[in-house]
Amino acid sequence: MTEESKDLLTEVPTKKPRKSRAKPKPDALVFADKPVEPEGVEVKPVYYTTDKIEKKKATYNVIFGERSNGKTFALLKKCLKDFFNDGSQMAYVRRWKEDITGRRASQLYAGINDEGVVKELSGGEYHAIHYYAGKWYLCKYDEETGKPIYNDQDIVAFSFALSDTEHDKSTSFPRIGTIVFDEFLSSKYYLPDEFVHFMNTVSTIVRKREDVRVYMLGNTVNKFCPYFKEMGLHKVPTQKQGTIDLYSYGTSKLTVAVEYCSSQKSEKASNKYFAFDNPKLEMITGGAWEMAIYPHLPYKYKPKNVQLTYFIEFNDFTFQCEIVDLDGVWFTFIHLKTTEIKDRDQDLIYSLDYNPKLNYNRNIFKPRNRVQERILWFFTTSRVFFQSNDVGDTVNNFLKCCRG
Repeated sequence: MTEESKDLLTEVPTKKPRKSRAKPKPDALVFADKPVEPEGVEVKPVYYTTDKIEKKKATYNVIFGERSNGKTFALLKKCLKDFFNDGSQMAYVRRWKEDITGRRASQLYAGINDEGVVKELSGGEYHAIHYYAGKWYLCKYDEETGKPIYNDQDIVAFSFALSDTEHDKSTSFPRIGTIVFDEFLSSKYYLPDEFVHFMNTVSTIVRKREDVRVYMLGNTVNKFCPYFKEMGLHKVPTQKQGTIDLYSYGTSKLTVAVEYCSSQKSEKASNKYFAFDNPKLEMITGGAWEMAIYPHLPYKYKPKNVQLTYFIEFNDFTFQCEIVDLDGVWFTFIHLKTTEIKDRDQDLIYSLDYNPKLNYNRNIFKPRNRVQERILWFFTTSRVFFQSNDVGDTVNNFLKCCRG
């Protein structure tokens, strides 16, 4: 960067540029016509089953898709069948302790109870599943009082919270055969070193056994997820709906199956509540990744208009960021870079990875010099534009990490 460019970055004029006469291209969002069902024909909802992913016989089974497609119900029912078949129990894992206590915990098996699954599988010996003090029990109801009757031999599942892992390390769980980590994808926050917390929980349960299966269930709320990076699931961002990818790790026996659930969009009657012309709702109704609408390039510009170029490396992607001066109006345009950075010793690079070189910075909100202060100014004054919503969403997740 020349001294002249540095001077230009110290003051930002606010003149309006000449707008391009070319019509802006619409974002690459395609909405298919909704299928029309014949009148008088009732379409029964088709809910998720584990049938396809079970065939992969993987150690870890990562399952994500639209909300309310039956992922959790399918695993609860599967584990209940396992209990009646061989006595194996389930570990139900959530991120926060608040999600597995009180009313929330007591409602976990509400669908199972309402469908009469317990009575069916037990031949009428048990009536329902009851929650008490971090455990779920098979129970009968007293004919006179209506109160649940259960004992320690009837425990079908234990609760675990990643935010509270220290309290479980000294306890043994020899009968747990399945670990279900529900809502592992988050649109907001993950715990610091959350993957390590989850691995500690798995270690507490598994001990020296090798017959425990792990299931991770989530809604498509955010493509950025530390689990994808930590587990090396590099194909998730481009994985197609209705497919299962299988990962292996060298000569080890470890395998991970990743299923992006097929859409149940046309079958769910409740979709009428979300039929607004809003792409953000596609996650709820069809399983598309939830994504905000980000500002796209407002004006065309030429290479001579670029005053400074820097880079952001995040989640296995590299983004080229260009500060543009177009007829006196300044803005930043960020797009995906598909080639290598030419000069890693001189170019300014923002990355969460630790690097002692002076041209690296881990936090865009902690500028080290005047140029980095001006770079931050474009973000704080909403003068940053993106190649696509996908690019905007990924950069936004990088900014979230910088904020801590």
